[in-house]
Amino acid sequence: MKLPEKAAYLIGELGRHGYEAYAVGGCVRDCVLGRTPQDWDITTSARPGQVKEIFRHTIDTGIAHGTVTVMVDHEGFEVTTYRIDGEYEDARHPKEVIFTPLLREDLKRRDFTINAMAYNDTDGLVDLFGGLADLKAGVIRCVGDPSERFTEDALRMLRAVRFAAQLDFEIAHETEAAIRQLAGNLARVSAERIQAELVKLLISDHPEKIAAAYAAGLTGVFLPEFDAMMRTGQNNPHHCYTVGEHTIKALTHVPAERVLRLAVLLHDVAKPLCRSVDEGGIDHFYGHPERGSELAGQILRRLKFDNETTGRVRGLIRWHDDNPPLSDRSIRRAVSRIGTGLYPELFAVKRADLLAQSGYKREEKLSYLAAYETAWKEIVEKDECLNVKQLAVNGQDLIAAGMRPGKEIGEMLKTLLEAVLDEPEKNTKEQLLALVSHIL
Repeated sequence: MKLPEKAAYLIGELGRHGYEAYAVGGCVRDCVLGRTPQDWDITTSARPGQVKEIFRHTIDTGIAHGTVTVMVDHEGFEVTTYRIDGEYEDARHPKEVIFTPLLREDLKRRDFTINAMAYNDTDGLVDLFGGLADLKAGVIRCVGDPSERFTEDALRMLRAVRFAAQLDFEIAHETEAAIRQLAGNLARVSAERIQAELVKLLISDHPEKIAAAYAAGLTGVFLPEFDAMMRTGQNNPHHCYTVGEHTIKALTHVPAERVLRLAVLLHDVAKPLCRSVDEGGIDHFYGHPERGSELAGQILRRLKFDNETTGRVRGLIRWHDDNPPLSDRSIRRAVSRIGTGLYPELFAVKRADLLAQSGYKREEKLSYLAAYETAWKEIVEKDECLNVKQLAVNGQDLIAAGMRPGKEIGEMLKTLLEAVLDEPEKNTKEQLLALVSHIL
């Protein structure tokens, strides 16, 4: 394992002043796995004040908890004093922090064994709790008693699933058992923290691990709508899974992008509410895209997602089941109706949806989708008019042509757009003004 130059400098300087110091946590884990760490955290026996005396440029980012950010050539490194956490009162924050001179005491308060390893060039890898063995075995295991770790910070339960998804690991039996027992405590964690972990899980290489969050009872706390999806069957030739199982499968067929994975996660969220059964015993879910868009908006606001993300996800859900006839005119109208901003992401959502269905008419459906996407690309390449802003005339042109300012201007522009969607070649100023003259 090789420390980057700046991290090695920090650890060396602390050592030269008589203090222990190690790289610790996720950066050590990632190096062992052959990955490039995003951040290098340093743990040390030096107290915050002593760290500030050694280094010239520091920021008090978490001084009460022993953390000082040391700047090295405009790059920040968090340097944290060995500590023992006191009693946790809110399933997140310790009531007090006690500094300790012992590395072991600091490591044993950490969440999982794979995150409780330390390293410096003098002592090499310090692995007191079997983190290296768990990395080799592909296991997420708590340090010490899992019930204690999860009682200290309930978010660690969702973090266990997130790490399992990112690393393609399994959760140790005793750790999973504690999650099942304490899952309800997740309700005490803020929506913002849950959101961050959910997104990391979803954009991982194994978003299907959300099934583990369901099995352990976690989604029942922050996303009960998903549990309803898992319980809702789909007795229909187009499907071979429950709504939830179909969703999990679909997540594996869409690129690891935040909005896309959220849209696929929630694309059928309203199916449990829209399910009906016909005389032949076949399930139908009429209106689920529209209702799903509304429900997804409520869920995303509950989880404190930003408005732009919420709007895009809602749009993709609203139109994921919309299939216009394969004619240029119909597709121009569809793109205009749906909004150019949802393309080409909409095709990714639709494709993931199809690939997670039964094999019934799959090739026919995929062939249709490919033709739809090809037609859309051709329309874009030709730069054909798809909205009012792309018309060759604007409101000022209509006023100059004799129309009075007012709502009639907007109505006329819509009328002109309808004509251009049918016949793109009409989108010239001369032809549109002639059409206005004819209408007036």
